[in-house]
Amino acid sequence: MGSFFSLLFLISCVWLYLVSKSSVFVPSQSTQGTLFINGTASIGATDHDFICATLDWWPPDKCDYGTCSWGRASLLNLDLTNPILLNAIKAFSPLKIRMGGTLQDKVIYERQGEPCNTFVKNSSEMFGFSQGCLPMSRWDELNTFFKQAGAVVTFGLNALKGRTIASDGSAVGAWDPSDAKSLIRYTVNKGYRIHGWELGNELSGNGVGTRLAADQYPSDINTLQNIVENIHAGFEDKPLVLAPGGFFDANWFTKFIDKTPKSLQVVTQHIYNLGPGVDDHLIDKILDPSYLDGGSQMFSSLQGILKSSGTQAVAWVGEAGGAYNSGHNLVTNAFVFSFWYLDQLGMASSYDTKTYCRQTLIGGNYGLLNTTTFVPNPDYYSALLWHRLMGRNALSTSFSGTKKIRAYAHCSKATQGITLLLINLDGNTTFQVSISTENFAKNGTWTLQEYQSRRAKFARIHRGSKLDEDTREEYHLTAKDNDLHSQTVLLNGKILTVSSSGAIPPLEPIKVGLFNPITVAPLSIVFAQITNMTVPACV
Repeated sequence: MGSFFSLLFLISCVWLYLVSKSSVFVPSQSTQGTLFINGTASIGATDHDFICATLDWWPPDKCDYGTCSWGRASLLNLDLTNPILLNAIKAFSPLKIRMGGTLQDKVIYERQGEPCNTFVKNSSEMFGFSQGCLPMSRWDELNTFFKQAGAVVTFGLNALKGRTIASDGSAVGAWDPSDAKSLIRYTVNKGYRIHGWELGNELSGNGVGTRLAADQYPSDINTLQNIVENIHAGFEDKPLVLAPGGFFDANWFTKFIDKTPKSLQVVTQHIYNLGPGVDDHLIDKILDPSYLDGGSQMFSSLQGILKSSGTQAVAWVGEAGGAYNSGHNLVTNAFVFSFWYLDQLGMASSYDTKTYCRQTLIGGNYGLLNTTTFVPNPDYYSALLWHRLMGRNALSTSFSGTKKIRAYAHCSKATQGITLLLINLDGNTTFQVSISTENFAKNGTWTLQEYQSRRAKFARIHRGSKLDEDTREEYHLTAKDNDLHSQTVLLNGKILTVSSSGAIPPLEPIKVGLFNPITVAPLSIVFAQITNMTVPACV
């Protein structure tokens, strides 16, 4: 008998240990909340390839706060033969990639008979580096790789070519387009497909390093548009023209957009609203609902400018790393950053932002992939789940009971119904979330009979079994060992890791009873796909 109790005691100890190590730990409290969804009409629409990631120019000796975090992640030296890199891009089918960054305005493009030098560190030069050059052999390699990976590519052109820097720090004079014209013509002659050409990087408003006036930039955009039109004459599908790729300044953007009604297809803004990467309070900001709410102002303001201007241009986030100067190791490349990143995706799409480019795909301390090993960081999987589950149409939501739950809803991407994104910023509370379709279902709440009648009315895809009809699919993301600084993420309690051959792991859901509340554990993220909830906005 004694041995039996000893064994029972041992089993209890092991069980307690496993629970303490589990991604779903016993919270200090549990509470209920209701997610209200208005499905009568969408409040914003994204591109089908909304998710975008950037590749930058920074050499290995680019350092911030005494740390050099870029390694060989530059457009000029990235290992394009790495199988994880290829598989990580292919998993999106397609992934948008924006090539550009601070040094793009100091890049020249190789022309026959002219020298093509690499970037050299020089503290007396703008941005701390000399002028650099893109060899056409590297341009060939990049385009071959992107075609193989199925990427949709935009490229940032040098907008400072031909200008001089005035005593007040502004760039003056007209843009010299000869370099860009040569590159675009070479690209077309080679048969490479470029989705868009973006002119300049962070030259709007006060600029970074230097700035361009809002009345000069439009004439340069007109020049670029004419080049694109002429070189692509006879082509049915022409590249987009994007600009200014800078920080939002309402007055500057208004003037710029008003003067480019026909020559500009995409207005791009950059977002680093968490401040410098050296900030020790980044996590406090990320977990603060009020701070996150403040990020909506730029989206809302730009949306208003575009609506009132009469332009056909749409809004993109052309670059967003959250914390500038290369981010913060074990924060912007760790699990905790998915709270900020996914909230940004939800917020941006709600304001009709068509594409959101994350800084970076690889490089710095904010890459979706580890700069050295190429292994995906947690945000890679967050981005991939969004891309596969969240359709183009964003729905209006509100959550009752707490501000610690961030809630977004979209029409589902690959099936009928809707997909929810729930982000729990609370470290102590599990939320049991019920769903109510405000302004649509009778009395504001779905019942089993209403699900069945609505499904009969709107369903377009036959669900084969009773099990499918009465369940939903959920994807729960948590940090390994509940450590917000972890670079390992668990999906439904299982660690996500690439295979020995570099294959991206499958992202498998769990099935949950349709009428059970959605359980959102402390400091976790949940995607919930409900095929049987069909609302007018998604039909």
